[in-house]
Amino acid sequence: MHPGFRDQEIVLGVTGSIAAYKACELASRLKEAGAKVLPVLTRGGAEFVGAAALEGVTGRPVIRHMFDPAQNPEIEHIAVARRAALFLIAPASANILAKAAHGIADDWLTTTLLATRAPVLFAPAMNTQMYLHPATQANIALLQSRGARFVGPGEGNLACGEVGPGRLIDTPAILEAALCALSTDRSLAGRRVLITSGANHEPIDPVRFIGNRSSGKMGRAIVLEALRRGAEVTVVTGPHEAPLPHAAQVVRVDTAAQMHEAVEARFDACDIFIAAAAVADYRVESPETDKRKRQDSVYTLTLVPNADIAAAMGVRKRPGQIAVGFAAETRDFVAHAQDKLARKKLDLICANEVGTTDSGFGTDTHRAWLLTPGAEPLECGLIGKDDLAARIFDAIAPRLSAAGDAPAQTRLA
Repeated sequence: MHPGFRDQEIVLGVTGSIAAYKACELASRLKEAGAKVLPVLTRGGAEFVGAAALEGVTGRPVIRHMFDPAQNPEIEHIAVARRAALFLIAPASANILAKAAHGIADDWLTTTLLATRAPVLFAPAMNTQMYLHPATQANIALLQSRGARFVGPGEGNLACGEVGPGRLIDTPAILEAALCALSTDRSLAGRRVLITSGANHEPIDPVRFIGNRSSGKMGRAIVLEALRRGAEVTVVTGPHEAPLPHAAQVVRVDTAAQMHEAVEARFDACDIFIAAAAVADYRVESPETDKRKRQDSVYTLTLVPNADIAAAMGVRKRPGQIAVGFAAETRDFVAHAQDKLARKKLDLICANEVGTTDSGFGTDTHRAWLLTPGAEPLECGLIGKDDLAARIFDAIAPRLSAAGDAPAQTRLA
């Protein structure tokens, strides 16, 4: 789980929705990530989930009443309002949205929402018609105009039998949104970041392909870090195992040629390009149109080179635009990376060791070095991929500031 949750005080408000039972899983995941979760049950929420369940998961007493004579001063609403890093309302009913929008303070949660200046994140969950009602939509718009954040709802089959928007968005999406809301680094606000991620599958025939072991974990970490810093993120991804953050715009491809085409179409509109995908260096020259039958003879494939996407964008970039690459190596890490940095005209390259049990494809860590033109390599050692993503953006920041250029969407408007 991302280190951005560690030791953060999160107030989890659970309101009157059938999806309230999912709050236990959400609280468990937050605590697992190192957050300090303070559960709050509204009167409606208590109709759907028991206080004992939330207390068992969080290890903290559930707040239910405004004037509980046994209430600990540490959970008095003003004290919590001041120290909380985030108020997460999940599920958020139509009722709580209406109260929050209009400043109604008739219980502990709504009173504390008025008193806090911490970020507030709502995860709506309700009947489709309730969600689409003009009053609810107006309340959401009003809250957003005041700085409140929203994640979801999802679409699908609801408990009431209707199909449409209103389902509580999946827990991973809520966790990602909470992580972004907790971040105080908005250095990429107004910037567009284009990222490649995952592997490529180069077809041999309609059934078989040539590929590599990329899981997409590094790409996911970079996407999430860019979102945490306020960027608008587009990710062009090949096949991958690690799920991509819900808030990113995702373009799915299979082959290196498809990835190259998708990047070319979006490159001019981005401020930062990060080539984190494990792009296939070669493709089969003439893939077969029918499945090849097994034969007791040698099967020879003729491979031809694919375009080097990072190099093509490094040459193409305009002044002020940042291009970042990766060098996955099994030896001579820094020497190979320095050659690629110069040859591909990149602003930064991350050399990372692959092929070991603790570094490379599918692992949660990398043994990595960061290289920029004219500077000594920065050895990161064995580092978590989330932390490495943060290091990459930290290294980009001075170059982006030095460029002194307006964000891409402003220039291109």
